[in-house]
Amino acid sequence: MEYIDDLQLKGLKIIQSDQGFKFGMDAVLLSDFAARAGAVGGERQGYANKHICDLGTGTGIIPILLAGKTQCQHITAVEIQPQMADMASRSVELNGLQERVTILCKDLRDLKEMNQTQDIVTANPPYMKAQAGLPNANPSVDMARHEVAGGLEDFVRTAAMLLKQGGALYMVYRPDRLTDLMYLLRKNKLEPKAIRFVVSHKGKAPNVMLIKAVCGGRPGSLAIHPELVVYNADGTYTAELLDIYNKGEGETNG
Repeated sequence: MEYIDDLQLKGLKIIQSDQGFKFGMDAVLLSDFAARAGAVGGERQGYANKHICDLGTGTGIIPILLAGKTQCQHITAVEIQPQMADMASRSVELNGLQERVTILCKDLRDLKEMNQTQDIVTANPPYMKAQAGLPNANPSVDMARHEVAGGLEDFVRTAAMLLKQGGALYMVYRPDRLTDLMYLLRKNKLEPKAIRFVVSHKGKAPNVMLIKAVCGGRPGSLAIHPELVVYNADGTYTAELLDIYNKGEGETNG
């Protein structure tokens, strides 16, 4: 069954299914990281006249949030699963964003017609290799979590192909695959410029990382930002996390 979630940002909403893959915190963190150009505590960018491509968009959460948080000219969101792409398209229409967001139902490995046309690429790739862990009984969920229809290298290679010189890739990924990611970025002439690790509580090991890489950027000058802490000791969201979610201080994680 489908239902509509209020994103609590400029009246934006998104259609989801209780039987399919639903967006999580990672997508929200990535959209805000990209909107702030990878800076910590910085203002969200206007991005007027900028073109953005979101790879593996799922329900369309990242392009919808970016449309609300920036004034970017156009976002192309690519999704290989027809049912997910259809849901994302209907969410775009629900929010009246048809002139700014296009959902493209296509394999991200087949976007040659968009070569060097994008200023920004965002990506939330599947975290696990195709044969890692137990497969999910729901194919759409399994594809979102496992490298079934494109692995990390496919995402990085496509991002490098899409970006203009000086354009930026923003990605959310698992820290335990940092070595793989760094190798592939350099291999594809995407220079890492900023990393921010995300921890559930202060003092815990990170389970997610946000990374910015620049197409054709000069090697070096990698900024390791202070970690982003999700929860206070009492289980409430931290002030920074509430700001990312566009909520006021004092609200709980309920």
